[in-house]
Amino acid sequence: MLKTKKRLSLLLVLSLMITLLAACGGGTASNSPGNEGTEKAANGEGAAGEKLEKVKLTWYLVGDAHKDQSKIVAEWNKMLERDLNTTVDLKFTTWNDWMTKYNLLLTSGEKIDMIFASSWADFYKLSKQGAFLDLKDLLPQYAPVTWGNVPKEDWDSVTVSGGIYAVPNTNPEYTPLGYVYREDWRKEFGLPEFTDLDSIEAYLDAVKTQKKVIPINGAAYENVNSLYKFWNDFQLIGGDVIGATSYDNPRDIQILPYTEEFEAWVKRMKTWEQKGYWNKNALSSNQEAGDFIKTGQGAIYWRNPSSAGGFINEVKAKNLDMEIGYFPFSRFHNYVIPTLPSSNAMAIPKSSVNPERSLMVLDKLRNDPEYFNLMTYGIEGTHWAKGEDDKTIVIPAPGVNLDETPRYDIASWGWRYEPNMKGEKGGWDGLDALKEEFKPISKPDIFGPIYLDYAPVKAELAAVNQVFEQYGKPLMLGLTSDVDASLKTYREKLKTAGVDKLLEYIQEEANKYFDERGIE
Repeated sequence: MLKTKKRLSLLLVLSLMITLLAACGGGTASNSPGNEGTEKAANGEGAAGEKLEKVKLTWYLVGDAHKDQSKIVAEWNKMLERDLNTTVDLKFTTWNDWMTKYNLLLTSGEKIDMIFASSWADFYKLSKQGAFLDLKDLLPQYAPVTWGNVPKEDWDSVTVSGGIYAVPNTNPEYTPLGYVYREDWRKEFGLPEFTDLDSIEAYLDAVKTQKKVIPINGAAYENVNSLYKFWNDFQLIGGDVIGATSYDNPRDIQILPYTEEFEAWVKRMKTWEQKGYWNKNALSSNQEAGDFIKTGQGAIYWRNPSSAGGFINEVKAKNLDMEIGYFPFSRFHNYVIPTLPSSNAMAIPKSSVNPERSLMVLDKLRNDPEYFNLMTYGIEGTHWAKGEDDKTIVIPAPGVNLDETPRYDIASWGWRYEPNMKGEKGGWDGLDALKEEFKPISKPDIFGPIYLDYAPVKAELAAVNQVFEQYGKPLMLGLTSDVDASLKTYREKLKTAGVDKLLEYIQEEANKYFDERGIE
């Protein structure tokens, strides 16, 4: 922020002009300040026309880097040096224990100039705690195009206590979880399409008994846990143990392992484990179930619709001899919750040395197709090629082997902007059909924005999470010899850990939010 103050005299005129423009429309697409900021940036100039001094930024994304990440970032840095006299050191948390690493990054004091942010990565809590910079005054000056084309309601989603603490993506999505599975095997077995637990179990049983294949091979927990939440319509709030018993009863918040539904679930999962639907090492395995489907050694894998599309497209591109189907869990209760704009965003940590330049880079990345295509789809001619029109691409590029050069797939969600998104030629047409299915059954997210900082129950939260990891997860996968005894122990351990106090806190904070929004 000191750099901003030093340049105040240079920026005054332009700042006043842009502020007046933004005030007229509140930062909506109809009042875009135009491309002046990016035109000057293309000449290596700052917002007021001053020559930019060279800086190196540090950015973090969640998840894993791509095999060719260093090549792609090298190309990106060539463009950034040319246009903004900047380079970026792009780092990743990896998916292994990512949340712990993510929180550590924001509390360790490491100099980070931009980081992926999300409602599912404690965005609201971290914003309240001061982990991110307020961008409200910087955005019109250093990201004018983005400031103009992000709708006001999307800015509202990343506004906390009057400050704007992230730049949301503007690529609306429906992301209920579901299963990708071997549709050709289901047809071969003569089984009905999935509709409920019984139909899914019939398929798993046929895979195990007729194909002699472990249906949920590799890491199994999320494959079972996602099914558990959607089947019971549980709406988790603040962790894996406490939540509303249904969307229609948001104030009925309970300790879910104490419910009859949970007891019935773990008993059924024990029968699934005994039938061999997953391995004994299902909790410790680091290999995704989807990897085994591709090799004919697995049959089912949890994904959201977009990820399912990528999985199915990869199977097609590799010419694997299999037909993949997709079943969204939203069909259990016939509704879907659209993704909050704050679910995928980019924020600037308070430790940033160059917040202004980071916003300039993000403005380019979101809005300049050359930048967007490279960092979202990879290198043209290698990871993708142009399709029949500007909205279509081919993956992989002709002559490229996906086994040697995997499709470029990183956590680029934070900068996605719908007008720049591409469709994949020959890709899965089921995604468009699902969007049409979801639109009329869409319901607003009334749980995601609930703010919980946990300060009064910090010790209880840590203890409950530890009990969940030690006793809850094995129970969910039937990895215990006596379900009744293990369930009793789990419930006792939760109570000793202070789960009742945690419930009281979450109930109180949720009620405050529901009262503010008029939610019964």
